[in-house]
Amino acid sequence: MIELTDEKIKWLQLKANEIRESIIRMLLEAGSGHTAGPLGMTDIFTALYFHILKHNPHNTSWPERDRLVLSNGHICPVMYATMAHAGYFPVEELMTLRKFGSRLQGHPHREYLKMLETSSGPLGSGLSQAVGMALALKIDQGVSVGEPFVYSMLSDGELDEGQTWEAVLLAGKNKLHNLIAIIDRNNIQIDGFTEDIMPLEPLADKWRAFNWHVIEIDGHNFSAIVNAVGKAKAVFEKPTVIIAHTIPGKGIPAFERKFEWHGKTPNKEEANMALAMLRTLEGKIKSEHE
Repeated sequence: MIELTDEKIKWLQLKANEIRESIIRMLLEAGSGHTAGPLGMTDIFTALYFHILKHNPHNTSWPERDRLVLSNGHICPVMYATMAHAGYFPVEELMTLRKFGSRLQGHPHREYLKMLETSSGPLGSGLSQAVGMALALKIDQGVSVGEPFVYSMLSDGELDEGQTWEAVLLAGKNKLHNLIAIIDRNNIQIDGFTEDIMPLEPLADKWRAFNWHVIEIDGHNFSAIVNAVGKAKAVFEKPTVIIAHTIPGKGIPAFERKFEWHGKTPNKEEANMALAMLRTLEGKIKSEHE
C-alpha cells in the first residue's frame, strides 16, 4: 500500500467532501433514497477507492482486483458517487439515480451495472456472499503475496439478521485471512437507535468469540482507516472485522446522528443548506493544510 502522506490526507479529505456534494445532488434529483448512511460512510469509501483497493476502472474483470461487496445496499449513493469520481462511469450519470431505466438502481443491481461484484438489498446476505468469494479465492490461490482481498461492507443494523452470524461462523471456521469486514457502526437504523431496537454491545467481544480479529477505529480518520486495513492484511490466521465508528449524516450538522435521516432525502432548501455547509468545509480543509 502506498504511504499515506499529509498531502494525500488533504487530497482525500477534499475528495470525500466532493463526493458528499454529489450524494446530496443525486438524492435531491432522485427525490428518494437514503441520506445518513451514505454521508457517514463517505470517508471509508474514499479511502478504499482512492488509496487502498487494487482495482482498475478500465478493466473491471481484472482477476487480481480486490472485491468489494456492499451488503447494506441502501447506502449505494456513496458507492455510486465514489465509483463515478474514480472513473468507472461519468459523474453526470449520478443524476439518474433511481430513475426508470437507469443503471443506478435504488439498490445495487449487477444486471444493470456490470462492474458491481454483487447485487444487494436484502440485509444480512452480503457477508455470506463475501465469505463465498474469499473461500473460492483461497482455494484457487492459497496464501500468496499480493492476493486479492474481499471487503464486505456491513451496517450495524443488519447485524440483527441471523444469516450474518452464520457467515461470521463460517469465515472464522475457515480462517479466511483474505476477508475484511467493515461495519458502519453509526448506531442508527430505520426505526431508531440500534441499542434501543436490538442491542449489539459488546459487539467487539461477539466477533472475537467467533474467531475474528477485531479492530475498532474512528471511521472519519483517514490514517486510522488505512492503518486498520494494513493491520488486517498482516493477520494470516483469521478474518478481520473493522468496527468503524461513524457519524450518520456526517458533514451536515442538521442531519448528523438523527435516525430520521436514515431513509429520508433532503428537499431543495435542505439540499442548498447542505451544499453550502460542504463548501464551507472545503475552505476549512484547505486552510488547515496551508
